[in-house]
Amino acid sequence: MSRKLAPWLITLAAAASVAVTAAPASAAVIDPAPIGHDQYFSGVVNGQVDHATIRMGCFGPIRPGQTGHPLAGQTVEVLPVAAATTRDIGFTGSAAHAVDVSFSPTSVLAPLVVLRDYAVSAPIPVSLSLPCYGTGQVTFIPVPTSPTARPATVTVSFVGQP
Repeated sequence: MSRKLAPWLITLAAAASVAVTAAPASAAVIDPAPIGHDQYFSGVVNGQVDHATIRMGCFGPIRPGQTGHPLAGQTVEVLPVAAATTRDIGFTGSAAHAVDVSFSPTSVLAPLVVLRDYAVSAPIPVSLSLPCYGTGQVTFIPVPTSPTARPATVTVSFVGQP
C-alpha cells in the first residue's frame, strides 16, 4: 500500500465505524412476545397510535350514513408500553393473555380480531361494514377481563376511496 493511500483508508475506516455505531435508538426492533397479565400496552391502527386513518371502499358519490368495507392491506396490532403515560394506554389486568379488537361505529358486536402477541399485526377484516367518512374508535380490550384491566383506544378517521 502506498504512503499516500494509507492515511485515506484509515480515515475512511474510522468514518464507517462511527456511522455504524451511531444508529438511532428509535430503530430498535420489538420482537414478538406473548401478551400477559399486568402489562401496559398501546393499540396501533395502520402504524398510528392515535388519529389513524382507515381507508374505505365506497363507490359513487358518498352520502351521509353510507357505509363501505375497509380496503385490504390495513392492520391493527398492540405494542408493550413501559408505563401508563396517557389515558389511551391499556392495561391487561390480572388475567388477560390476549386482546380483542373492536371497531366503532359498526353493527358487528363481536370482535373479529384477537391478538395474542405484541408486535404482530393482524389484518383489518374487509368484511366489516364501517362509515365511508367520519370518525370512530378502535378499542383494544384485554381478555379475559378482570377488575384491573383497562382497554386502549385509537381515534380513527374513515376516508372513502373509490
